[in-house]
Amino acid sequence: MATFSVTRPRKSRTLTAVMALYLLYTLVPLAWLVINATKTQAALFSTSGLSFGGPFALFDNIAQTFTYNNGIFFRWLGNTLLYVVVGAGGATILATAAGYGLAKYRFPGRRAVFAVVLGAVAVPATALAVPTFLMFSKLGLTNTPLAIIIPSLISPFGLYLIWVYAADAIPDELLEAARIDGAGEFRIFLTVTLRQLVPGIVTVALFTMVQTWNNYFLPLIMLSEPKWYPLTVGLNQWSAQANGAGAQPIFNLVLTGSLLTIIPLVLAFLLMQRFWQSGLSAGSVKQ
Repeated sequence: MATFSVTRPRKSRTLTAVMALYLLYTLVPLAWLVINATKTQAALFSTSGLSFGGPFALFDNIAQTFTYNNGIFFRWLGNTLLYVVVGAGGATILATAAGYGLAKYRFPGRRAVFAVVLGAVAVPATALAVPTFLMFSKLGLTNTPLAIIIPSLISPFGLYLIWVYAADAIPDELLEAARIDGAGEFRIFLTVTLRQLVPGIVTVALFTMVQTWNNYFLPLIMLSEPKWYPLTVGLNQWSAQANGAGAQPIFNLVLTGSLLTIIPLVLAFLLMQRFWQSGLSAGSVKQ
């Protein structure tokens, strides 16, 4: 009679401690934000940052955030959604098409394109902000939504990610079979390729969405009218009201606005994580 031994998973106290510290490092700022968003302006400076104190003012703070300065928070939220939907969405589409083309087609200069993409990934966005501003200034596009949307359409990292993912996720035999059946290249891309690239596309979409949603420096130098500000620049403007001779601190609204700002990102990750999970095991089992 055969006997089977069950091997228990090995545990590492060091790794457990490191993960606990990382979890603490991640959750403490979030807890601080949630706790302080429930306080009034006066209670923020009279109570500890990690403990509740004073009257519970979360719902009052939310109401004031949406109505302060004629409800400009709604305008900033709409601007941010516009930049994310058009900019990050367009960047995802372009990265998907270009990454697939570079992965599955052979053409002269392909290696040079690869080198350029890698170089673009290594260049920080802040280093390109000033040259981009000078170029857009000559074109007369500063202080317009296009000054934020057009630079957001380019995602070298997203292109590289789709390139690498498509090279392994899409067998060449599958494409050849579709061509033999008479399908054109555009039809193959829409009906065959996109289904295989869903986990990669979702990953790029989330990266570009977070990058565009949290974009601060580019809108700061490109935009001068508050009506075009995204949430990042608008909330910083509210925070700056605490400085100067006629200071009007509204830190309770800044914190509440910051809390409201991260909710869409959290929801996006929760809704899209199933696409990641469906693609984690792709190619892990050899048939």
